[in-house]
Amino acid sequence: MSIKLVAIDLDGTLLNSQHQISPVVKETITQAKQKGVHIILASGRPFSGISPYLRELDLNTTDNYCISNNGSVIHQANDGSHLAENLLDFADFQYFEELARNVGVHMHALADNCMFTANRHISHYTVADAYLTHTPLIYCPVNEMDSSLEFTKFMIIDHPEKLDIGISYIPENVFDNYALTRTSPYFLEVSNKTANKGTALQCICEKLGITPDKVMSIGDQNNDIQMLQYASVSVAMGNALEPIRQMVKFVTTTNDEDGVAVAINKFINV
Repeated sequence: MSIKLVAIDLDGTLLNSQHQISPVVKETITQAKQKGVHIILASGRPFSGISPYLRELDLNTTDNYCISNNGSVIHQANDGSHLAENLLDFADFQYFEELARNVGVHMHALADNCMFTANRHISHYTVADAYLTHTPLIYCPVNEMDSSLEFTKFMIIDHPEKLDIGISYIPENVFDNYALTRTSPYFLEVSNKTANKGTALQCICEKLGITPDKVMSIGDQNNDIQMLQYASVSVAMGNALEPIRQMVKFVTTTNDEDGVAVAINKFINV
């Protein structure tokens, strides 16, 4: 088996609990790159939250790509320009903003590396997400929003117990028409129905002429499922959700135990 491309999730996977890339993981990725392996970062974050790690790993080049917003956008890694996108429109935003308000939970929306919220009392989960992903946060009432905006994803957010109740009120047809993914106890993420990390990864592989049997994917959460299914070598972190660990070819160590390095050393740097 000769792996030519590795797709790696960020939070809970590439990054440890301090949101850092450990020296061991960084050196292992460098060694894989020297063997000619493509390294693709694939995250739920917007590009602004991925780009610091692209720079740190020297992946911010004109011949490289990354996946943001759970697969809604494929970016050129050097400047963030869009290679492909599957977005949501303003009518979608209005619907979910009203829905979230009616069920009593908070929401924010991502558009072009900006985060918008119409909640006057901004959730601390929104503030934390903006800080973590280096994304400008803008409070704007719905009636003052630019109706030409297109969105990469919406995040319905709140305390887990409150979010559970809110989710129970979401109409069944919403799950048929959009991609809804619970990515943490605090977040329900909403994307275009056709957007996921797997289809984005497939697009990149086809552009590079790499078949799935030459691909490894590493992840830990529900938004990684499709890219794990696409790759012939699927790897779950030791800290991954139990269903994710059950579906993969190999379970590595946790993100605080250099799990990405362990996986790459097992399948590539041998």
